[in-house]
Amino acid sequence: MLEGKGMVKETDMPEKMQSKALAAASQALDLFDVSDCVSLASHIKKEFDREYGSGWQCVVGSNFGCYFSHKQGTFIYFSLEKLNFLIFKGAAS
Repeated sequence: MLEGKGMVKETDMPEKMQSKALAAASQALDLFDVSDCVSLASHIKKEFDREYGSGWQCVVGSNFGCYFSHKQGTFIYFSLEKLNFLIFKGAAS
């Protein structure tokens, strides 16, 4: 596992949830090829849906832009290996 080697760039998640995010990403990288960003994101999203309820979104890649609203306390953006990971739960409109 690569846990502990990630760099959190921005977050408003509680520390325990941040640790879960890094662990889920590390586990995904153990299970899937680093080039299979869709499978990586799917695995992380399913882990968060299972652990914290449905409605989570996950984006994985080396170069992407985004603009979104999120529920307070559910956002993290971090890097691990050569990939960036964005996990959040969408805000209700």
